[in-house]
Order: sequence, then C-alpha cells, then structure tokens
Amino acid sequence: MTSPTNLLGGPPPTHLPAAPAVDAALAGGGDPREVAAAHPSASLPWALLAERALDAGEAVTAYAYARTGYHRGLDALRRAGWRGHGPVPWAHEPNRGFLRALAALQRAATAIGEEEESTRCRQFLGDCDPAAVGQLLPDAAR
Repeated sequence: MTSPTNLLGGPPPTHLPAAPAVDAALAGGGDPREVAAAHPSASLPWALLAERALDAGEAVTAYAYARTGYHRGLDALRRAGWRGHGPVPWAHEPNRGFLRALAALQRAATAIGEEEESTRCRQFLGDCDPAAVGQLLPDAAR
C-alpha cells in the first residue's frame, strides 16, 4: 500500500506490520482470550475482548482489556517509527487492532464516567484517522 504525499510536512502515516499468526488464529475461530494469551503484544485480541465486555455491560473489564490493547498498540507504533503524533490510517488493516482498542477504551471510559479520558481517546482516535471515528464511534459528534 502506498501513501499519498503529505503536502503539510507532517509525519508520514504509520503502518503497523501484519500479524499473520494472530489473524489466522482469529479467522479460524480462536477465542480472543486464548489468542491474547498466545500473542500478548497484539492489540487486536485485546480489542475484541474489550468489545465483547462492552457488549455484555462489563465496563470495568472492558476498560482493562482496552487499556492493555491500547498500550500494546502504542508499543508497536513506536517500534514502527511513530513519534507520538501523525496519521495511523484505518485503511491499513494491521492498524485496526490498535484503533479498535483505542475506540473501546473511549467507550469504556464513557461507561465508567471517566469523561477526561473519554474525551482524550476520542480526540486521539480522530487525530489518528477521522475515518476510524466514523467506523468505530459512529454516534460520536463530529
């Protein structure tokens, strides 16, 4: 995937590397708990666990899962050259685990009344890629 030229002079988009073993395990019907245990540095299984917990009304559990996936994603972004700001495109499939964890953290923070964290996560998601906001937080005010 090629990236368009950045005419504003900001950092280039960050593209996380693919995680074929994680993707294969999840595509094969693997339980996200088992996939997270086998691949704890991958954000996607943590994000899936957080989303599952949110759907079950377990906001505190979701918050813990989402925070784990978020921090694992930050580690991966830094290894990929990200320096704390710049685009993290939703269109690049391997970025989606991190972006989903960030969105789940925003939702869980809202659910437990942690508004400052919720606002920060919503802003960060939009800074990464506004398309991710539309995909992951469709009811969020733009």
